[in-house]
Amino acid sequence: MKRGGQEKPKARRPPDAILAQVRSWVKLLVLAVAAVIATQLLVQNQAPPFRLGEPAPPLALEDLKGRRVDLAGLRGKVVLVNFWATWCAPCLEEIPELAEAWRSQRGRCLEVVGVAEESGSPPEVAEFARRHAIPYPLLLDADGKAAADWHVPGYPRSYLVDREGRVRRAFDGPLSRRALEEAAGPHLLAPGACPES
Repeated sequence: MKRGGQEKPKARRPPDAILAQVRSWVKLLVLAVAAVIATQLLVQNQAPPFRLGEPAPPLALEDLKGRRVDLAGLRGKVVLVNFWATWCAPCLEEIPELAEAWRSQRGRCLEVVGVAEESGSPPEVAEFARRHAIPYPLLLDADGKAAADWHVPGYPRSYLVDREGRVRRAFDGPLSRRALEEAAGPHLLAPGACPES
């Protein structure tokens, strides 16, 4: 209302009231984030993961050329099953490390198998592999079933499978050549002893 031709100033909220409202919104935001994180953890942990030393879950997927590759067909080799995605920065970081380990240890029966998750069409994954010079086999898990069967919580996630098909080690995050070779070493054959290197 105007009084004497002047507009009455609006009542301003005291700074303490504003601060109290901001605190309320921050608390609400923290609770919402905590709820999302708790839900994700519950969803990811619904099925109990397999134990180290147990047989690896089945894994049979098509490679970039449409050929079916079955983990059971790699018995006799130590296999690193590496779940990754083209958009994953830590995955990109580990690719050269895995490639070097694969090249240097193939003669001792080390195989690296990359399982592409959430990475687009087969031609897109093939182009990514070409650009990044990935020398080891890449399999396509278009529907995410393999990642679910292997209880993959995020990328990259790798599993070391021994020559008898048992899971010996799980790795979260980017894996270095050194860490892979140290973990695989006790399970590998003598240099040059692998019949199909």
